[in-house]
Amino acid sequence: MKKLIPLVLVLVCCSVAVNGQTRTGKDSSTKTPKSESARRRAVILPGTTPNGLFSPAIVAGDLVFTSGQIGVDPKTSQIVPGGIEQETLQVFRNLTAVLEAAGSDLDHILKATVFLADMDDYNFMNELYRSRFKGDPPARTTVQVARLPRNARIEIEAIAIVKR
Repeated sequence: MKKLIPLVLVLVCCSVAVNGQTRTGKDSSTKTPKSESARRRAVILPGTTPNGLFSPAIVAGDLVFTSGQIGVDPKTSQIVPGGIEQETLQVFRNLTAVLEAAGSDLDHILKATVFLADMDDYNFMNELYRSRFKGDPPARTTVQVARLPRNARIEIEAIAIVKR
């Protein structure tokens, strides 16, 4: 009898899980690919071609999720010279371009994540960061990382809302 009770419980749980999956399957089969794409769209920057690895941003409903932006000059595809100051300024230019292509801007950022190659750049980055946001700045996390793509000194990703 003691062995029968756990067996019955397992069977009941499995039955509930299977029924839940069946209902979910019926609901999800009524969704068309068009309704899925209407809820989620990739952002493509004007004058660029998709690279097939990631999108500069994804818009899902009223939210924009950007990929990390580093200080690459889009005209040369190289990290801008001049150290943390010039890279940070270029990161904000790149982030602005991605957000605008998505229908948003810096003022609509809710959360930013800053990745620094060297935490000694933190105070300097803060000054440039502060100058980019009017009013209440977005929530933010800043971390030091072992290495960034192309040996960049800074990378910023953001979550924003679409402008109305």
